[in-house]
Amino acid sequence: MSDSYDVIVGGAGPVGLFLACELGLAGVSVLVLERDAHVTSPFWAKPLGVRGLNTLSTESFYRCGMVDKIFDPDFERFRSLSKTETGKFAGHFAGMMLDANKLDLSRWKYFLKGPALIPGRTDLQRIITTLSERAEALGVTVLRGNEITSVSQTEDAVAVGAGNQIFRAKYLVGCDGGRSRVRKECGFEFIGTDPEFTGYSSECELEDPEKLKPGFQRTPWGMYISLDFGQIALMDFDGGKFNRTQTVTREHFQTVLRRVSGTDVTVKNLRLVSTFTDRALQAKTYRKNRVFLAGDSAHIQSPLGGQGLNAGIGDAMNLGWKLAAVVRGTAPDSLLDTYCDERQPVGEWVVEWTRAQIATLKPDPFGIATAKIVQDLIDTTDGANYFIGRVWGLSQRYDLGDPHPLVGASAPDFEFADSTRLGDKMASGKGLLVDFTNNSSIAELVSNWRSQVDYLGAQVKDNLGLEALLVRPDGIGAWLAESAPQLESARSALLHWFGPFESSYVGGQSQPLRVL
Repeated sequence: MSDSYDVIVGGAGPVGLFLACELGLAGVSVLVLERDAHVTSPFWAKPLGVRGLNTLSTESFYRCGMVDKIFDPDFERFRSLSKTETGKFAGHFAGMMLDANKLDLSRWKYFLKGPALIPGRTDLQRIITTLSERAEALGVTVLRGNEITSVSQTEDAVAVGAGNQIFRAKYLVGCDGGRSRVRKECGFEFIGTDPEFTGYSSECELEDPEKLKPGFQRTPWGMYISLDFGQIALMDFDGGKFNRTQTVTREHFQTVLRRVSGTDVTVKNLRLVSTFTDRALQAKTYRKNRVFLAGDSAHIQSPLGGQGLNAGIGDAMNLGWKLAAVVRGTAPDSLLDTYCDERQPVGEWVVEWTRAQIATLKPDPFGIATAKIVQDLIDTTDGANYFIGRVWGLSQRYDLGDPHPLVGASAPDFEFADSTRLGDKMASGKGLLVDFTNNSSIAELVSNWRSQVDYLGAQVKDNLGLEALLVRPDGIGAWLAESAPQLESARSALLHWFGPFESSYVGGQSQPLRVL
């Protein structure tokens, strides 16, 4: 086993493994160091629910060709659902339900309904198992039971201590959770707000379950969520006093459940329980020279709405192709700065979004008044679409310096004449220039970046008024033409995102332009 790699990833959770797969797909040598010998939890097998992964995260798995492994076999039935067949549940904001029947996709002109709109059910264990298998198939080395104990870096490399061994790499990415050793070793500032509540996730048996209303229940003392099979979650506004170092007994849990629910319900048996808080912190920067942060290592917040996992998947998807391009020498180091420019505002939004939910849940007159106003907004069509657009990720757009609403946003999942879709053509991990006019000049231009960008000249059922679209490897629209494409404009975009290295050679081997 080598002790030298292109990239070391700290943490074998979903974010670290997703990133490792993206790097491995690009031919980069990757080592993943995981503290725990067995990365598992009884809670990971619990369903994340239909909206556990938002549309953007589902698109990421879809474009990587993993969607049928990530989701249950009945995923196919979601592909053809119309707006009125989606059911009412579209997620929630602090327990206030969002109604999918109010979703108006015409508000997102460049979003085309496809396989990623409404995912099937999945769980963390399934996601991690699928990503682990993919990483192994791509040649990624995963060492479990090897906790990172030290990190040092020079101008040219990073040295990482783990398991009584020193591993070296060109870059290190910390994906090792909210208590990230990578973040602490490298002195990243982690700033934010203290907790307002202690949360409990449990699986228990009640003597009198009829005393609890099913679903999300906001109360004058916090919120509880009562789901099937005895799954109960609680938010107790105690200032986050009951932390993970304390043991949750049946008696303690029952006391909290009674207080929050306002009932005298009795807990007969407490099978599983874990605690969390709404601590909301974000790294001041996601990069220090050759060390990066992603996922919970870069930002932590309460799990309300499930935005933390989605933000982490987005971090990995954004960083993976950029880091691979710089490692391979096909793009300048400055490309890595765009990771911070694009993802830090998203992390900041996620932190603020969860804080706003806590503000409406606070058991005081201010929280109650705020909640009433938010509920009124959610009940309107405009309000419902605002919240659904945020929760599902439909409204996310990076500022890439072009005011067009599609530049910086997720590319439409175009359907081609042969019934294939754009997402089906992104599994190579390369960029893609889609030319709806079969312009030979565009194909010739793209051939200068043939090792990094594929070319597709094809007719689609609805081109949304576009003549051409450049899609980054992470599925983001980077350049477009709504009339006859200007080659210099296209060339500038290719230079910006794929570097001034117009070479058809990778590893000394000539690469033909891949025409899809």
